Amino acid sequence: MSTVLYDPIKTMSRITDSVTVGFSGGKESIVVLDLCMKYFKKVHVFFEYMVPGLSFEERTLQWYERHYGINILRFPCEDASEYFHYGVFTRPDESFPHVSETDIYNYMRLQNDTWFIATGERINDSIMRRARIKKSSSIDFTHGRMFPVCYWREAEIRQYIKSKKLYLSPGQRVRKHSLTCFGADDLTYIKEHYPDDYQKIIHLYPFAEAIVVRNAIKREREQNEEQISSL
Repeated sequence: MSTVLYDPIKTMSRITDSVTVGFSGGKESIVVLDLCMKYFKKVHVFFEYMVPGLSFEERTLQWYERHYGINILRFPCEDASEYFHYGVFTRPDESFPHVSETDIYNYMRLQNDTWFIATGERINDSIMRRARIKKSSSIDFTHGRMFPVCYWREAEIRQYIKSKKLYLSPGQRVRKHSLTCFGADDLTYIKEHYPDDYQKIIHLYPFAEAIVVRNAIKREREQNEEQISSL
C-alpha cells in the first residue's frame, strides 16, 4: 500500500490535535476511525441510526468501543427524522422535529469543542462527492470537514481492514454498505438473517413491509421465468 495515501491524515494531524469521527460501521468509516485514533490525541465518535439498537449495528459499535476504549454516541439520522415528520414508511407526524446532518454536526462540535468532522467519503463514490472533494481536497476548512480516505480505492480500504484485523460485520461483507435507507434487498436480507431486528424496523416503519412483500413477489416471478426458459 502506497505511503502517499497517509499524506492527508498526516496533514490533518498537524492542523489540529482533536477531531470528531462520523462512524457508520461501513468499511470506509472503519479505516477513518482507525487512522484518527492513531494520528489525533483527542477523538470523539458518533453514529447515526435509522432504528435504535439493531443487533448487527450494535455488535459493530460495541466491538470498536472495546477495541479503542471509547464511547460512541448514537443519534437518529437525518433520514429518520424526515421519515417520521413527512410520513415515509409510517404515518406523518409534523410535530416530530426535523434534525439535519448539520444540526448533528454542530451539536458534536459544541459538545466536544472541535471543529473538524472526519468521515469516509471517497472521490470515486459518486459524481457529487467527486465534485465536493475536488473543490476542497481532503480538508474542507470552510465547512469543517475532513476526508482522510478520499483518494483510497476500495481494494486498499479492504486491504487495510484485513491487515489491521479490524471488525467488518457479515452484513457489510455481503451488502457492502450501511443501513442508511430501506432498499428492498437490504430489508429482505435483514428479515432473513436478523428477524428480531427486522421486527424492530417494522415496528417503527410499518409500511416498509410492503417493500419486502413486493420484493418476494418479484423474486418468485423471476424464478418462474427462469424455470420456464430452461424448459
